[in-house]
Amino acid sequence: MTKIEKIVLSYSGGLDTSIILKWLQETYGCEVVTFTADLGQGEELEPVRAKAAMSGVKDIRIVDLREEFVSDFVFPMLRANALYEGQYLLGSSIARPLIAKHLVGIAREVGADAVAHGATGKGNDQVRFELAVNALDPSLKVIAPWRQWNIRSRMQLLEYAEKHHIPVPSDKRGEAPFSIDANLLHTSTEGKILENPAEVAPDHVYQRTVDPVDAPDTPEIITIGFERGDPVSVNGKSMTPAALLTELNGLGGRHGIGRLDLVENRFIGMKSRGIYETPGGTILLAAHRGIESITLDRAAAHLKDEIMPRYAELIYNGFWFAPEREMLQALIDHSQAFVSGEVTLRLYKGSASVISRASPCSLYSANLVTFEESAIAFDHHDAEGFIRLNGLRLRSWAARNGR
Repeated sequence: MTKIEKIVLSYSGGLDTSIILKWLQETYGCEVVTFTADLGQGEELEPVRAKAAMSGVKDIRIVDLREEFVSDFVFPMLRANALYEGQYLLGSSIARPLIAKHLVGIAREVGADAVAHGATGKGNDQVRFELAVNALDPSLKVIAPWRQWNIRSRMQLLEYAEKHHIPVPSDKRGEAPFSIDANLLHTSTEGKILENPAEVAPDHVYQRTVDPVDAPDTPEIITIGFERGDPVSVNGKSMTPAALLTELNGLGGRHGIGRLDLVENRFIGMKSRGIYETPGGTILLAAHRGIESITLDRAAAHLKDEIMPRYAELIYNGFWFAPEREMLQALIDHSQAFVSGEVTLRLYKGSASVISRASPCSLYSANLVTFEESAIAFDHHDAEGFIRLNGLRLRSWAARNGR
């Protein structure tokens, strides 16, 4: 085994990473630094510090990354209207490069020669973490215990915890719990009954949103302000990126907005089913497309829609720091120069519907589209030549085929 001097572990304080922490200390016999990212997962993180200290960790890092997460990762992705497989708002995927960035940064700061994560060998996250580390500092060794140790079952995991006096919460002792990931953008739930796509997800799976059936019977009208493609205000009140997303999560959750029951194709080749809740992100996607509808040129808008699936796939597969993602980001960001203004939406029983939009940079001309007498000269006879030229190839094709 390669000699390791110091390891930085991405540490949640949960059962799995608590066991991983002990295993690293035993296996490599070196100092382990823990790093916990506050991404707005809604949990009190100070107990994480206590758990790490109980395991003998002297360097415990808990870093508030909420503003950086939204401003530098969520918002750039939102500018692209990114959806994986047409539906998934990439809530887990977009968090991983940020965690990896700080994992690498701390490793450099403390002189560690390895980083470790708790992702399993079946999931996407192992790929995302490790590709990001490859891009940011290829000199670092990446340790993935789930691919290295001889623990093969949940029973063995609990036995290891008992043997090493690692506290096991009572809710972890029975059947395997749901696998839950949460941050300021979303909550995802996998496992247990959800592993059968034919089963209806039980109500208790949902954590951030009410059932749309039980949502208020009265719609709520909100207005979101945009500057250069990024949301900056809600109902006229300027907010920081994290505060704005938090506000929209509350509004969307109350109206049952942002639920998704999805069977997706993982990068490693298998299908998986997840329940996603992205209330604020769903509202922002609708609003952003609303403001783009009046500020983007047709060809520019269509080009963005063409590259979006490729851009979303890059994020899903873990290539945030790859040159092709950065190239696409430059194109997307350039398109947002005039995407400013306000969008008004109606929130009602699971839907966020754009009902008006206004911008000082609007390309919309009422004089051109009106059925009344136009103030701008528009010669209807021009359409005849336009159609004739566009129909030329169709007439040639029809003649060849004997039509």
